[in-house]
Amino acid sequence: MPAVKPQQLVVLGATGTIGRNTLDLVRRHPQRLQALALTANRDVDALAALCVEFRPRYAALADAGAAQALRARLANEAGLRTEVRAGAAALAELAAHADADQVMSAIVGAVGLLPTLAAVRAGKRVLIANKEPLVMAGRLLMQEAARSGALIIPIDSEHNAIFQCLPPDSRCGRAPSHVQRLILTASGGPFRETPLEALADVTPEQAVRHPNWVMGRKISVDSATMMNKGLELIEASVLYDLPDARLEVVIHPESAIHSLVEYVDGSMLAQLGQADMRVPIAHALAWPERWESGVGGLDLAALGRFRFEPADPRRFPCLALARAALRGGGDLPNILNAANEIAVQAFLEGRLSYPGIAEVIETTLSDAAGRSAPPAADMEAIVAVDAWARARAAEAAGA
Repeated sequence: MPAVKPQQLVVLGATGTIGRNTLDLVRRHPQRLQALALTANRDVDALAALCVEFRPRYAALADAGAAQALRARLANEAGLRTEVRAGAAALAELAAHADADQVMSAIVGAVGLLPTLAAVRAGKRVLIANKEPLVMAGRLLMQEAARSGALIIPIDSEHNAIFQCLPPDSRCGRAPSHVQRLILTASGGPFRETPLEALADVTPEQAVRHPNWVMGRKISVDSATMMNKGLELIEASVLYDLPDARLEVVIHPESAIHSLVEYVDGSMLAQLGQADMRVPIAHALAWPERWESGVGGLDLAALGRFRFEPADPRRFPCLALARAALRGGGDLPNILNAANEIAVQAFLEGRLSYPGIAEVIETTLSDAAGRSAPPAADMEAIVAVDAWARARAAEAAGA
């Protein structure tokens, strides 16, 4: 039997948590996967080390100065012929590269939108790990996927769990008609049981200590406020074309059940697994096959029990704000996302209190009256809305 050519993989955000977990799968399956291109923002040391190990054809840094430093660093590596590129345009070009089979979109923040869209327009298998592209421009992404034939597979553990619980011939873009509800689970974060009056004194160091997952600082704060779950509601609506009324969030502290699908006959399917991102990444890279991920199964007896509880709107006002943006539609999800990024950054820098995150978002959404319909229909307009929301949120945060 002839050898199977390895799939050529572009990893956008290779130095982050998702990127490193993706490359662990490349390390485990060198006969199936090969790094075509690795990108990062400006972390020269981390990207250089990855280039030496995985020897991609291309590397790119968003920051031009960092790219120059990477070129100098790699020039000293014997036999390494990695071509270094720089700038946002380079990220988009590599995402759409003719030789790319799969693209992992794991760049945190709105900067990941353009390369993700480029990969979708080029008809790639696009593994979306960052929330922002779907929240900012989800309808546009799904339209472009339908036109190009791109296959979108979500990497968020919740949306990937839903993907796994849907019929095998399902694709992102529309849920089958016999799906009644999608149920997203949430850990509840580090402040699930913190007295409400103590939330005003929460520090960034406390907020980034997630009880179950190891994640970056921004997404860890989103988990604490449950804005991550609000953004995931919007993503689920886009990915599976379902309204707010057919999407539910429940707190599940054990983080063993990653999401559930309820069918019209009353059946409910759940996907369970360890709190390890290599599981959804391996699923998406291998689909429709299954590959070893390096993660063991659950010890159900050791877990003992599964708990479920509703999300308290007083504790998690960001979740209610996200639902309101989803119901309002139009540009409101884009505005919500931008305001949240600004507010979380202000909190992490010590310029805003923890409750102030929700206050800044609410103020920005309130000032967005008249932007609920119709949504911005092209990238220029989407980026303009994002810029307006960031400026307004910065003002509300006291910048």
